[in-house]
Amino acid sequence: MLERVIEFVGNHYILVSSFIGLAILLVLHETKRSGRNLSSREVTALINRDEAVVLDIRQQKDFSAGHIVDSIHIPAAKLKERIGELEAYKDKTIIVVCASGMTAGASCSELNKAGFTTARLSGGIAGWRSDNLPTVKK
Repeated sequence: MLERVIEFVGNHYILVSSFIGLAILLVLHETKRSGRNLSSREVTALINRDEAVVLDIRQQKDFSAGHIVDSIHIPAAKLKERIGELEAYKDKTIIVVCASGMTAGASCSELNKAGFTTARLSGGIAGWRSDNLPTVKK
């Protein structure tokens, strides 16, 4: 099987190179479109310098179970209709937080279209907790 793959790559190196190049461009485009990925340390630094605000897009029950201090809560499903609530923060980076860092990209894209500067918390709230950083409950 591996021999056939090697033979295919050897016979169609231009096609394979084009595919790899397109895959890299797609990944770069999606990363740019959905905001930077920031570590917990980088997020904490931005918050402490008053350069960022945290937007938690998880469901209400998850948010109530524990969230980052002073987070704004707008569930991902309601972001389009409630985006106006964030207008006061256009001069800051909006750090989007989800459960594990996997779903924040779509919300970042939506905010970027509306003219906001965004970033994602790498690992989401699970990563924040694994770094032993505090959360508060409402």
